[in-house]
Amino acid sequence: MPRWLPRAMVLALALIAAFQLGSWAFHQLTSLLINILIAFFLALAIEPAVSRMAARGMRRGLATFLVFLGLTVLAAGFVTLLGSMLAGQIIKMIEGFPGYLDSLINWINQTFHTELRRVDIQEGLLHSDWLRRYAQTSAAGVLDVSAQVLGGLFQLLTVALFSFYFAADGPRLRRALCSVLPPARQAEVLRAWEIAVDKTGGYLYSRGLMALVSGIAHYILLESLGVPYAPVLGVWVGLVSQFIPTIGTYLAGALPMLIAFTVNPWYAVWVLIFVVIYQQFENYMLQPKLTAKTVDIHPAVAFGSVVAGTALLGAVGALIAIPAVATLQAFLGAYVKRYDVTDDPRVHGHRGRNPVGPGTLTRVRRLWARRPGGRQRP
Repeated sequence: MPRWLPRAMVLALALIAAFQLGSWAFHQLTSLLINILIAFFLALAIEPAVSRMAARGMRRGLATFLVFLGLTVLAAGFVTLLGSMLAGQIIKMIEGFPGYLDSLINWINQTFHTELRRVDIQEGLLHSDWLRRYAQTSAAGVLDVSAQVLGGLFQLLTVALFSFYFAADGPRLRRALCSVLPPARQAEVLRAWEIAVDKTGGYLYSRGLMALVSGIAHYILLESLGVPYAPVLGVWVGLVSQFIPTIGTYLAGALPMLIAFTVNPWYAVWVLIFVVIYQQFENYMLQPKLTAKTVDIHPAVAFGSVVAGTALLGAVGALIAIPAVATLQAFLGAYVKRYDVTDDPRVHGHRGRNPVGPGTLTRVRRLWARRPGGRQRP
């Protein structure tokens, strides 16, 4: 046996063990890494506000705390208003459920000539095996729901803590990162950091402005129809439709349609029509003008980045995909050499005749004319 073979085998086993250990650690820390990534982009989003307050003489820690306090107050107020609205609507639907059930039973009896009674249906539901199994399953799932709620609160606190440190100690973090790089690389890192701050802040600014316009438009519609809780529903539509990619519009429009249906079923149809029309107006007129100078990314690239981010990181990836791709595109744009485009009609989409030779149809006609027995054409 060669002398190097035992050492090579030990080295190979050590590398395999290190790879397995690293893979196990990475899978165990995936949720933490995702939370840190969310916190980093959140810190980039609030960096302009914190830096502006720090430039006026305020400490960065206090400035970051005030920004987080304002965001927390706004979020708590919105959740409180939304919760009270949903609770009121649920109570209203429960109180009106017997009337809806009587109307349904009368329609069934008149249409199918049956003799159903509400008392018989209620007794059948109360003594059914399905209701008993559902109650047992719901009682067993209370602990799972509680654990998920506690886990969500812990993740929220983790993201908030890391975001606070990233925003408050942003200059220190940049100095620590640049201290291990040569001067040429330091300039590139700082420029990439600045681009990321501009693109992320611009993305959130444009989304916030579109959420404001969408909320006002839907509030006017719901108020004109007499739908209750129109201000809260307008805020709901604006925020959900802009900050939940791809399916946010449908989720945002479902709640106003449901509440409008309790007032008048035709109102739900009008809300649906308005949501569809406004979505087209936003996609083709409002969004391109607002995001042209802030994000500056093609709609096809934005859609592809959202799909890719969803496939990689789920909803988190869909949310941060557009600012991440915009940052990468702006950073790499400085290293791509560009040339003047030739003045050719084909560049502008105009196709002319081929100057090199005859076209395919002309050549086919000539071959057909030269066949044996064919008539020669000039």
